[in-house]
Amino acid sequence: MTVTRRALALSLALIAAAPALAHHGWRWTEGGKFELTGTVTEADLGNPHGVLTMDADGEIWTVEVGQPWRNERAGLTDEMMAPGAELTILGARSADPEELLVKAEAVTIGDQSYELYPGRL
Repeated sequence: MTVTRRALALSLALIAAAPALAHHGWRWTEGGKFELTGTVTEADLGNPHGVLTMDADGEIWTVEVGQPWRNERAGLTDEMMAPGAELTILGARSADPEELLVKAEAVTIGDQSYELYPGRL
């Protein structure tokens, strides 16, 4: 493969991956702290990060929690975030006000708080 074709192939691969790469990290959030309390209705706690669907006063929210290793390090188990669990999420909300999406920095269950990103709190 020539250098030009390699460069073109790499450019196309990066363009195709851009939406996925842009979503990870914190750049898509509005910054600041946002609190959400609700009941888990669905939980997918695999890689690249866990995703909860929560009902908060009739609004359906998507909550990104940590990767499995991060949840475990914080003391959270999958059972603690299973459907039916009542959680309070402290995190960063999507910068798009139409998108009911929050990235969790900490999860509170009852009176116990589990910090996923201690350096951000």
